Amino acid sequence: MKILVTGATGKVGSRLVPRLLAKGFEVSILVRDKTKASQLIELGARAVTGDLYEPATLPPAAAGMDAVIHLAALFRTFTDNEGIVKTNREGSIALAKAAQEAGVKRFVFTSTSNVYGSGYHRPAREDEQVDINDPRAYASSKIAAERELITMQQNQGFDVRILRLGFVYGDKDPHIAEIIPYVKNLNMHSGSRMHMVHHLDVAQALILLLTSEGLDGEIFNVADDAPITLYELADSVGKAAETFDEKEGPLNDPFQGVQDISKLRSRTGFRPLVPSYYVARDLDIL
Repeated sequence: MKILVTGATGKVGSRLVPRLLAKGFEVSILVRDKTKASQLIELGARAVTGDLYEPATLPPAAAGMDAVIHLAALFRTFTDNEGIVKTNREGSIALAKAAQEAGVKRFVFTSTSNVYGSGYHRPAREDEQVDINDPRAYASSKIAAERELITMQQNQGFDVRILRLGFVYGDKDPHIAEIIPYVKNLNMHSGSRMHMVHHLDVAQALILLLTSEGLDGEIFNVADDAPITLYELADSVGKAAETFDEKEGPLNDPFQGVQDISKLRSRTGFRPLVPSYYVARDLDIL
């Protein structure tokens, strides 16, 4: 299978592409600067120059591909909401249209668990109401892209699958160290939970969506089996005391930040290879 991967030099892509190559897939990667992808090219990936901001560069990249895994996204950039929307929604739709016109058979889009709000009174399911007017530009741009992609599937029969990622970590990803100051700045509650997913399981889930039949038009959550409190996460890197307010009140919503992954389990046979953060720590694969 010939696959085009976007965002290949990012946190997820740089760890996914080697695993795809090891599985025997023919992998092309969409990059703006080939020099930044030298390690992936050495492993066997084929670099194609293109840019989500330049739709004319996308059809040549999609030509001859069997599938697209679209990872590229802009996030946690509070001063560039326009750029977030341009990348996450407009760029995603431009890529999907180019892929469809090129005859690509399958389009796997990575979204985020950040699309969920609070007040569901249970772990968030894929059919929960989400707010396309969410003031968080990253979340609202992903919701908008999801909706337009699902419309393409419903109206034009384009095989789209959507994977909403939990908090991705592992494989020496600096994501955990980067999130702790964010938690402090937003004065998040120490008892709030983070539903995490190791890079091994992101790859597992993406490959399942890539290769399984009958999943077109479907949305899936992916996370591990044991959401962790923000206190535990901060404490694991020695930052708990400086991150949380000792006088904080009670936790308002114990389910906020937790996703239901039963759909992915039942429809694809997915089982987390890394069932918890503590397992990853004990196996030394953080």
